[in-house]
Amino acid sequence: MRDQRTGYLMVAPALIALAVLIAYPFLLSIYFSLSDKRVGLPGHFIGLENFEALSQDSVFQQTLFNTGLYTVVSVACKLVLGLTLALLLEKVVRGQRLLRGIILLPWVIPASLSTLAWRWMFDPSYSVLNWCLRVVGLGPGVPWLSDPWWARATVISVNVWRGLPFFAICLLAGLVSIPKEFYEAARVDGAGPRARFWYVTLPLLRPILGIVLLYSVIMTVSDFIIVHVLTRGGPLQSTHLFATLAYRIGLAGTRLGMGAAITLFLFPVLVVGAYVLLRIVRRGEEFA
Repeated sequence: MRDQRTGYLMVAPALIALAVLIAYPFLLSIYFSLSDKRVGLPGHFIGLENFEALSQDSVFQQTLFNTGLYTVVSVACKLVLGLTLALLLEKVVRGQRLLRGIILLPWVIPASLSTLAWRWMFDPSYSVLNWCLRVVGLGPGVPWLSDPWWARATVISVNVWRGLPFFAICLLAGLVSIPKEFYEAARVDGAGPRARFWYVTLPLLRPILGIVLLYSVIMTVSDFIIVHVLTRGGPLQSTHLFATLAYRIGLAGTRLGMGAAITLFLFPVLVVGAYVLLRIVRRGEEFA
């Protein structure tokens, strides 16, 4: 009994911190989403009216499309490029630590500072990228932030640039942990490089791959800084994500109830996605 009480006392600070920093804000956001709460006003319970209004709002429908496109393309590019970079880094013998440190820089630098640098490179008047295009004779330049599709490509590119090192280093750690005996046995059985990749590397990488994908999907869906600094949701609402739209409506527009409803709209989808990815991780662990 004394050991149990000691265990409860040791765990209590973590539980209190989780309750104060996670559970309370989450429950409060649920309450706000079911009310017409505004900044400075108490608000009243209105049920699901905020969600019904959002389902009929054209800006929110555009944001739903933007978030889906942004998440799918960004995570897919980070997965493919990150795995490719990890495979290349595994072959490097000299200067491994220095090279890995350099690759981590985009992920370590504060997002606001790095995004400001990208905004300068995409600036319509002072864009260094457009200057390079004009120098090599490829045209007057590209409307990076003024055209809807170019703006979507811009924010996705910056997100991939920032998240690629995380994928690469995590997958590199998984590659290094795979015993070499598996590759030797596959090589003895006549498996070529492609077969060894599909039937040895990928199955053994499944646990860490699932965890990295889960983290990346959650962080990409909830991304705010990149879009807010680069485009602020424009042009023509073409780059708004849930976080930026919730900020514009909930904080800048003082409609806290509607802003909370926006942030909670994809919560069931994220729960299902997390459940599926965790099942994949468990199967990979059983296979390993």
